[in-house]
Amino acid sequence: MKSIYLDHAASTPVHPEVAEEMMRVMTGQYGNASSVHAFGRAAKRTVSGARDRIAKFLGCLPDEIVFTAGGTESDNLALFGAASMRRSKGNHIITSSIEHHAVLHACEELEKEGFRVTYLPVDHTGRVRPEDLEAALSEDTILISIMYANNEVGTIQPIEEIGRIARSRDILFHVDAVQALGALPINCHELPVDMMSFSAHKINGPQGVGALYVRKGLVIAPRLHGGLQEKKRRAGTENMAGIAGFGKAVEIASRQMEQRREHDLRLRQALISTLEQKIGRDAFVINGHQEECLPHIVNISFPQSDTETLLMNLDMEGIAAASGSACTSGSLELSHVLEAMQLPQNVLRSAIRFSFGLGNTTEDMEYTAQKIETILRRLT
Repeated sequence: MKSIYLDHAASTPVHPEVAEEMMRVMTGQYGNASSVHAFGRAAKRTVSGARDRIAKFLGCLPDEIVFTAGGTESDNLALFGAASMRRSKGNHIITSSIEHHAVLHACEELEKEGFRVTYLPVDHTGRVRPEDLEAALSEDTILISIMYANNEVGTIQPIEEIGRIARSRDILFHVDAVQALGALPINCHELPVDMMSFSAHKINGPQGVGALYVRKGLVIAPRLHGGLQEKKRRAGTENMAGIAGFGKAVEIASRQMEQRREHDLRLRQALISTLEQKIGRDAFVINGHQEECLPHIVNISFPQSDTETLLMNLDMEGIAAASGSACTSGSLELSHVLEAMQLPQNVLRSAIRFSFGLGNTTEDMEYTAQKIETILRRLT
């Protein structure tokens, strides 16, 4: 039986060059980057080299990169760190109703600490309306957090417009760019953003390592206390092999971005066109914005069935897909993203997220569409 992995939005296969780089570090280096002897200095060079490569790719200074354990920690560090430092200026935070739970749950905790949070609605494509943001602003607004692109439907947000609004009011702007990294060109100094979150395992790097861009001059309160690592912003011995792998993954992404985009668009089109041939265009609904979207994520509803049944049957056919965010897809809860988009119940309850990348082929997509046809015929 074929085995096809179509859940790259959850986690991607580690690129062979990344694995090779990490193995080189794990077997050849064991110093602590904070140590002053030769082993420590070698470790420091490894961490600094990766930081330099990532900063160059993101159009920022190396000192503006804080290494973390992943996107969730980066989001938490940004929100709690900025809210804590700005509390004397106000207690109002604005986010959207379709953010990743790393942001939503952090905001819920901040509410318990006395902050007031506004959760902006989105339109039926999953896009925030800048006019809604402007209407939500108040004199005590200190922080806005809006994701670059949604992890469930792939919709890209109007980040530049939102950022300009934030800058005009001297409000900090954080962007969760975990899904956008490697898929969209990002230049932190050209974008009106103050903080931006990233994760290595979304771009064929290792799990358990991420980064937070923090604009030069912006001070955030640390969440971890201990050593002086990351310029006192994130204590703890650096994950040297993971950081080296992250750096290599970014290096690969920088030279293959256009190639990757074209590859993902071909896969997307192959899946959709084969579904049209096999079950007809009226038998499925594509959720999210059709133009402003990530090329590697397509969220499709099959109203004649339901999500759980489809996922189970696809899994039995060796095809791995998802119902939404990897952090919640193991539960039976409806997608908060699709609910916020106010989709019809039959669309909401039959949505599948297909996400693809390294290792996938157009043949995989055609095979998947064929299996969907077989499954639907069997179920109806």
